[in-house]
Amino acid sequence: MAYSSLSEFITFLEQRGHLRRTRIEVSPELEITEIVDRVSKGPLDKNVALLFENVSGSNFPVLINTLGHPQRMAWALGVDSLDDLTEKLTTLLDLRLPQGLGGTLTRVGQLARSLHAIGLRPSIVKKAPVQEVIYTGDEVDLTILPILKCWPEDGGRFITLPTVITRDPVTRSRNVGMYRLQVRDRRTLSVHWQLHKGGAEHARVAIESGSDLIPVAVSLGGDPAIMWCGSAPLPPGIDEFLLAGWLRGKPVELVPCVSQPLEVPANAEIVIEGYVNPNELAPEGPFGDHTGHYTPIENYPVLHVTAITHRARPIYPTTVVGLPPMEDYWMGKATERLFLPLIRLFMSEVVDIAMPPEGVFHNLVLVSIRKRYPGHARKVINGLWGLGLMALTRCIIVFDADVDVQDTSRAMFYALSNADWAQDVIIQQGPTDALDHASYRPAFGGKIGIDATRKWPEEGYTRPWPKRVEMVPEVKMRIDTLWQQLGL
Repeated sequence: MAYSSLSEFITFLEQRGHLRRTRIEVSPELEITEIVDRVSKGPLDKNVALLFENVSGSNFPVLINTLGHPQRMAWALGVDSLDDLTEKLTTLLDLRLPQGLGGTLTRVGQLARSLHAIGLRPSIVKKAPVQEVIYTGDEVDLTILPILKCWPEDGGRFITLPTVITRDPVTRSRNVGMYRLQVRDRRTLSVHWQLHKGGAEHARVAIESGSDLIPVAVSLGGDPAIMWCGSAPLPPGIDEFLLAGWLRGKPVELVPCVSQPLEVPANAEIVIEGYVNPNELAPEGPFGDHTGHYTPIENYPVLHVTAITHRARPIYPTTVVGLPPMEDYWMGKATERLFLPLIRLFMSEVVDIAMPPEGVFHNLVLVSIRKRYPGHARKVINGLWGLGLMALTRCIIVFDADVDVQDTSRAMFYALSNADWAQDVIIQQGPTDALDHASYRPAFGGKIGIDATRKWPEEGYTRPWPKRVEMVPEVKMRIDTLWQQLGL
């Protein structure tokens, strides 16, 4: 389903009891965070999106926790449940991608061509709601926006739910990312694009090619599928707006920026335009991050704002990250479900994957496989470490196919009972997430892979593997028929 605006999605959620409005005055400094943190960590049936209509210091209402529930996240991407994303992409891959020898090596490129072929490439329009109000030159003032200061020791106010758009200075290919931006003053921001992300790659290319400036556009709001797509770790060569168009079943409409040679979502709420000199760095942070810890001060590029455009009555969308679970967990869950079929392109033995909130995405991945030969779990561990941003995962645990990795408690039972720590563990060094504070060196540290599958004699296991304790089916069926009578 395609939403014509963020307001349309708000109405959709409100009609289904998934949004609450409040007209009580609240501060964007810390107060909104405390409210949202309580909602995010409370009962799931009371977890709602929040629209603050009276925010101190701004005329813009603030929308938050929009995607912070599995049902809202599914609706945002045009499905009824997050598991439908897996089925939807699997169907596309089965219909359109080549099979046979060598097919896997070209399938990511074929996926991009398939998405193009079904007619969902972004379209360009000349006029757009997001440009109903335009500020340029001396009129530019970031303080009109109700940008949050989320945590007490944050270095300032941060834009946390942006769609950041850049182009490769050489190939001109577009990248859409979700990188936080810290307000420096009325007309400048710091852009936190980490070294493994597309924006940082564009900065490296710019330096190598001698380009002085990188045009940047920051889009806020619009169709929630467009808002989410910047967080998707897509393979190179697949336009995030193409993915968003496929999810919503309708091409993303883009409009040329008013001050930079880029295009932005026409139905966004707010757009910030500007440029980055890749050689101009300034301190950014601290920032209370999704790891549950503050990211320390580091140098990142400075974004010089050349224009701000917005709707006549804009809504400011944002999010808060911190100790999980929070909204970003459900955004990551959508990524997990959607990218499972892509992982299966390279490793067909994978049954399911899970990234529990305790692992904050990059710390823990649970994988179930159809084990076919000795050492198969080790093959999967090393294969995942070689697959895109999976390379940053600190811990991968592999289970047999009959273990439900979505049930973290049960999965950890099998991990702790099936693994011999002297035989079934791989420890090595490699790239880690830039936010990984445990690594002794920045973005480089230790990883662990654990084989929690049942062991075979061919793997050197010399004893009979014990049977699980399970009730026989006929007794289960008998008790099923008696259950209501028992009153338990």
